[in-house]
Amino acid sequence: MKLDAEAMKHLGEHLRADREFVLQAVNYFGESLAHASEELQKDYDVVLEAVQQSGMALQYASKRLPNLRDEKEIVLAAVRQNGEALQYVDKKSLRDKDIIL
Repeated sequence: MKLDAEAMKHLGEHLRADREFVLQAVNYFGESLAHASEELQKDYDVVLEAVQQSGMALQYASKRLPNLRDEKEIVLAAVRQNGEALQYVDKKSLRDKDIIL
């Protein structure tokens, strides 16, 4: 797939809402999550795939479902990939030694 995160914003809504397509996109460019449909920004597997590729993609996990930013597996994957992702972690997670160490 030859697609970068910015190119995804120019795709039709039907592709940005296609789960399989978005999973492939975030596998290559995690920050493509920014242009996925709101529904897919709430999808656990899509968000996990995105943060494993780019920890900073955590910022695009839906704010309407804040528990994704508190979900230990997602948070650990994001922080391991890029420590700067801590700024997007739910405050509760910052008390977890596994995450901050």
